[in-house]
Amino acid sequence: MTVPTRKPMLRALSGERLERPPFWLMRQAGRYLPEYRELRAKAGGFLDLCFNPALACEVTLQPIRRYGMDAAILFSDILVVPHGLGQKVAFKEGEGPVLDPIRSADDMAMLSLDGFHGRVEAVYETVERIKASLPPETALIGFAGSPWTVATYMAEGGGSKEYVSVKRWAYGDPQSFARLIDLLVEATIAYLDRQVQAGAEILQLFDSWAGVLPEPAFRRWVIEPTQRIVAALKQRHPHVPIIGFPRGAGALYRDYAAESGVNAISLDTAVPVDWAATELQSSLPVQGNLDPILLVAGGAVLDAEIERILAGFAAGPHIFNLGHGVTQTTPPENVEALARRLRA
Repeated sequence: MTVPTRKPMLRALSGERLERPPFWLMRQAGRYLPEYRELRAKAGGFLDLCFNPALACEVTLQPIRRYGMDAAILFSDILVVPHGLGQKVAFKEGEGPVLDPIRSADDMAMLSLDGFHGRVEAVYETVERIKASLPPETALIGFAGSPWTVATYMAEGGGSKEYVSVKRWAYGDPQSFARLIDLLVEATIAYLDRQVQAGAEILQLFDSWAGVLPEPAFRRWVIEPTQRIVAALKQRHPHVPIIGFPRGAGALYRDYAAESGVNAISLDTAVPVDWAATELQSSLPVQGNLDPILLVAGGAVLDAEIERILAGFAAGPHIFNLGHGVTQTTPPENVEALARRLRA
């Protein structure tokens, strides 16, 4: 059934096939834009920017003004949730996120839901400001990291290539690791619930490291927590669509789409378009999945890939996006070329 709304994003997420698919880009606000870099230099640390509602709102709106995307996504970070739970989180220039690692049940003593909303309150104000400032046809996306991906940062103390600490914990002591996942499920539900109350019309769950798990662990630590989050949010906000992004899931995309309860699924670059159109788009809207480096390259190769993706998903509900986030080296003029084609 088509939702009675003029916003293209909400129409696509309700299952409607549009002649011009709506578009937005993961990390569409960020370091590739000169206006972002100028503002970032004034803001102090990265978390200072995330927790400054006026500046975070301005950053969110910058790509909307430039390119006219069909959705704005809240400017924030998935590590706001561990910060809200009491874990020390910092962002170091040239190094990325650094956290005091949590690798056992004993380490979890530092975490608590008490005071969570107070520590992240600025995010809710940012959502309110963005909603009040957006063009009427532009949808607002709130988001959070999924429990498995957030847990990887919490246990590894930052980014990782092998995920040794988090996997050792999950495999070696699944009962205590489940306590961390349960806490993250509860915090994520509370966090996204408040984003919707503040004005978010769509939610996206980023499970960026879902693809590092074998199938049994994927079901336990990716699909099952997502099911619980989605069910709780749908009970509270049945008309707010939820997009899931289990990056790197491969063939398990199909099970995630069928079992997690999400309304739409975002595809990483490696997912074959023909396979996704047959196996996924026949059941729910799909989002994706241009390689972000093609947006860096630009020119004829970018044009050809845009056309291939548009043609491959033309038979069903589709939201054009990237297979991961916009990279720092992306020329803004290439994003403008993409926007021009998608608005045509």
